[in-house]
Amino acid sequence: MLYLKEHFSNERGFPLKHPHLRVKLGCYATNVTMAILGNLSPLLFLTFRSLYGISYSLLGLLVLVNFCTQLGVDLLFSFFSHKFNIPATVRLTPVLSILGLLLYAAAPLLFPGNIYLGRLLGTVIFSSASGLAEVLISPLIAALPAKNPEREMSKLHSVYAWGSVATVLFCTLFLRLAGQASWQILALLLCVIPLCGTILFAGAEIPKMQTTERVSGALAMLRNKSLWICILAIFLGGAAECTMAQWSSGYLECSLGIPKVWGDIFGVAMFGLTLGIGRTLYAKRGRRIESVLYLGAIGATVCYLLAALSPIPLIGLLACAMTGLCTSMMWPGSLIVVADRFPAGGVFIYAIMAAGGDLGASIGPQLVGIATDAISASALGEQLASLFSLSTEQVGMKAGLLIGSLFPLVGILVYRRLRKTAPASSVQKNS
Repeated sequence: MLYLKEHFSNERGFPLKHPHLRVKLGCYATNVTMAILGNLSPLLFLTFRSLYGISYSLLGLLVLVNFCTQLGVDLLFSFFSHKFNIPATVRLTPVLSILGLLLYAAAPLLFPGNIYLGRLLGTVIFSSASGLAEVLISPLIAALPAKNPEREMSKLHSVYAWGSVATVLFCTLFLRLAGQASWQILALLLCVIPLCGTILFAGAEIPKMQTTERVSGALAMLRNKSLWICILAIFLGGAAECTMAQWSSGYLECSLGIPKVWGDIFGVAMFGLTLGIGRTLYAKRGRRIESVLYLGAIGATVCYLLAALSPIPLIGLLACAMTGLCTSMMWPGSLIVVADRFPAGGVFIYAIMAAGGDLGASIGPQLVGIATDAISASALGEQLASLFSLSTEQVGMKAGLLIGSLFPLVGILVYRRLRKTAPASSVQKNS
């Protein structure tokens, strides 16, 4: 007990020999919370459909509202971060997550005549928390002293991936064992994670993070072409990652005919598993991030093409899973790259990069969905379905994934440019 007291705490509750441990754990809890908030609505789509008769278009709107709210918060912080009390905002982030989940769960009680309105309001609140987390948690980790900041950033994002896997498995199994009508209990149980984040941040000493002194400072940085290349890199990475993450379950259900519950486990969870493995490996052994991004884009392009064109369902399954590994570093890796090129960018850099990533994460899956519907309903789709003995839906989905392959394909060119223009200090540090 004396050893623990001496090494890990003082009268204020702060760690002594590990002064930033509490902050780091709070960041991890917040990233797991982001994984929960990002996956909860899609996992409950069929539950809400069967229990309350909510249309698919309204259910899809929840996901769109999630991304648009996050994007709005990203842009707000991009230009006005100097107007905010950063430590207080960090501590507020998990609290907003809890409030959003509580409102989401209480919608049938608070809005008995319009349950959807309660869910929509809850989504806006916890999506705001996710937006704040995207903007603040990465620069918070970057502000902590570390022997290898790149690996710490990768470790942070690997926590998100493992959180996604755990969320999918826990929610799917809970609803299967307890029944769909118990979804409110599930939402309340998930509040435990942001509650841990709230407690950790409440007693932590938040390090100072740089912010632009005025809007003109942010606008000046936006005139730098290198920054726009980094934004394009995370846009393509977000699109490549989230498109396959959202479509893998539907692909398995459509191509293999397995129930959705197992499609979620073997589709979404396997993708999240390989995503976590990739980020964990870089956190342990990673170096030369520009080369990792370049090779990942090549691998992701191949995986998309295999998933779209292979006549063998098992190969499609493996391609979906391996896309997670190939895209694993595209988002955190782009943040590492921009931090190397703009070391004084502070919160603004991470905010504008989060906006680029969220934009890709929303446009990518939406574009694939539009392409899938259009091809499925077209005469060309019917001809291809007849030619290859497939349903029009299967043809449409394969065509949609072909469209999705454009994101990592263009990424090959962008990441190749980043590799050629890597700062000398970055090359020496990673050699």
